[in-house]
Amino acid sequence: MASPFPIPLNALRAIEIVARRGALEPAAAELGVTIGAVSQHLRRAEARLGIALFERTPKGLVPTPELVAQMPALRSGFQTLADALGALRRQEDDVLTLTVGSVFASRWLITRLGRFNAAHPDIEFRMVATGKLIDLARSDIDCGIRFGSGLWPETRAELIGGTRAAPFCAPSLKARLRTPGDLAEVPVIRDQASMLSWEKWFATAGLAPPPETSGPVYSDPTLAFDAAVVGQGALMAVDLMAADAVADGRLTRPFDVWLDTGQGYWFVTGANGACRKR
Repeated sequence: MASPFPIPLNALRAIEIVARRGALEPAAAELGVTIGAVSQHLRRAEARLGIALFERTPKGLVPTPELVAQMPALRSGFQTLADALGALRRQEDDVLTLTVGSVFASRWLITRLGRFNAAHPDIEFRMVATGKLIDLARSDIDCGIRFGSGLWPETRAELIGGTRAAPFCAPSLKARLRTPGDLAEVPVIRDQASMLSWEKWFATAGLAPPPETSGPVYSDPTLAFDAAVVGQGALMAVDLMAADAVADGRLTRPFDVWLDTGQGYWFVTGANGACRKR
């Protein structure tokens, strides 16, 4: 008797993710495999089914009408599997898993976890520090903290703070910064991973076009923050992230000019608005 499942489960998952996201890379990240492996899943599935599942276009992979018609059933099937596994797995109501970026984790969250643990000794806290955008509806992560607009598909988000940004520097540099234009005379730290704009801050401070600046460049935001603390230059940072360093004297804000970023740090859950196990 022929198998009713001629396509492996991972291949079905790859098909669903690519159809939803329109590209191979998100599926590879979610499944923990290479892009090439996802591509092979799709090709083998099409070969076994004898139909094309995707149209290869300049804008990405577009599901064919045949696949579009079956997507509701495919999504429903995965949700049924997830529900069944949830019922079978041992109860872990005492475990809370949070995904968060490394800067937020190291500059804000870590120092407050002691109070959380003291208030909730029955909860085992697990942290996944990553810059990747994890799909909360299709992973074992309960909830997350993200920086951005708060608008992410299939999620609900509650603003924590961090909507303003400004330059911060070590106290040793403050004497050299009497006006915003003085930033051209000191090192300015560039964080390549940052979503914050020096140019917009300069415009808010009344300097347009902005002055030419130079200084060290970092690809890791945590290292960029550390560089500012040890006096390597001025860093554009969110108020929430710099608050503790300002309070204990490691950083100072040389100018009374804030940039409203239109973004912030958000507590994010799946679409049902609650952590998966709570």
